[in-house]
Amino acid sequence: MLRRALTLALLALTAFAAAAPPAAAFCGFYVARADTRIYNRASQVVIVRDGDRTVLTMANDFRGAPEEFAVVIPVPTRIEREQIHIAEKALIDHLDAYTAPRLVEYFDEDPCRPMPRYQYDALQVPSAAAKGGAESRDARARALGVTIEAEYTVGEYDILILSATQSGGLVEWLLGEGYKLPPGAEPVVGSYLKQGMRFFVARVNLEERAKLGYSYLRPIQVAYETPKFMLPIRLGTVNADGPQELFIYTLTRNGRVETTNYRTVRLPSGDEIPPFVKDDFGRFYKDMFARQVAKEDHRGVFLEYAWDMAWCDPCAADPLTAAELRELGVFWVDGGPEARRIAPPIPGGGPQNAYVSRLHLSYDGERFPEDLRFQETGDRTNFQGRYVLRHPWTGPMRCEAGERYRAELAERQTREAATLAALTGWPLEEIRDRMKLTSDVEPKEDEPWWKRIWGG
Repeated sequence: MLRRALTLALLALTAFAAAAPPAAAFCGFYVARADTRIYNRASQVVIVRDGDRTVLTMANDFRGAPEEFAVVIPVPTRIEREQIHIAEKALIDHLDAYTAPRLVEYFDEDPCRPMPRYQYDALQVPSAAAKGGAESRDARARALGVTIEAEYTVGEYDILILSATQSGGLVEWLLGEGYKLPPGAEPVVGSYLKQGMRFFVARVNLEERAKLGYSYLRPIQVAYETPKFMLPIRLGTVNADGPQELFIYTLTRNGRVETTNYRTVRLPSGDEIPPFVKDDFGRFYKDMFARQVAKEDHRGVFLEYAWDMAWCDPCAADPLTAAELRELGVFWVDGGPEARRIAPPIPGGGPQNAYVSRLHLSYDGERFPEDLRFQETGDRTNFQGRYVLRHPWTGPMRCEAGERYRAELAERQTREAATLAALTGWPLEEIRDRMKLTSDVEPKEDEPWWKRIWGG
């Protein structure tokens, strides 16, 4: 694992060192990331936004028989067949991996033989219904004030675009058609109808799914134009049995995206924590995030990553290619003259004029009573949730600098323990018990530096 991580870091340094700005340059290497798989259930949405144009990609976290799956999504406008696509989950997985909070790792030098430090000149890189009984279905819809504006089969999904004159009629029609809506949905549906919104309704077409041969439900992608930069979340809270985890990845031209009707908070980042967290990163991240949510009274939206899709430092995964970005709906990216005008080419792939923001919230209907509203800012400052592990030197320290190092190490480890307790709420004594304190650092025989990393 360490051998591979170091290799990746060296390749990343070769590819990006010439382009990394000095203030953001990172020494050390990436060793682990906290992607959405840490959570048993986590909804993921990718929003591509440019002007009024929006491409929304929704990854399904549904667990159950395919015939029981259905989704009802408010949309601000009528959706035509060519505006609906089925995406590949691998695209969202790649974006998740690229933006995930990560651990990075340093190894202290021999204090008696400090390695020379070098300075490098750097270039600044700016920072997608069954047909039987259609007549009866349509007549019943009209009687209830529901209009079926369009219906399509796209990939393995049957899709309806609905409008209605009243929420009660729409809810009754959906229930009559076999869609499972929870008690209490009607007022929420009514509020969307008052805003002039339609409803995008999808369920699985079992025959098409069998033909395509997919064993999972692929993300649905919808493109539309609207001045509203928002994401409807209230229907998801009606029957929720607790807070819902939601990850939102936005891709824009100009800069970072933030919420306008809730507080956008940066995740704590850059803290040095004890090295043992490397083996317990999932627990660390979940407990740290839960503590931040509580500090914001469960009303905050957390920024976990904000960066140009041109380079990364360190990289938890390779940046998305122009082809992958286009599949997500980033229609202005072509890897051509516009992208090259933004920044010089990087070996192994050119920079892309797409800025990615990763937002994470844990929400329920009480503390998030409104849908999420966003704005794109002009801020292109790089940010990532990053946590630093520093391994002590364990070799001989027979010099005056070595004695100073021992004293400084004891102070550092005390700070690391206190930082970890403050971030996670873990008991300080539990942390101290798991740490390798200064008194445990025994001098070893002289050995090559690489032996400490790879062994052998």
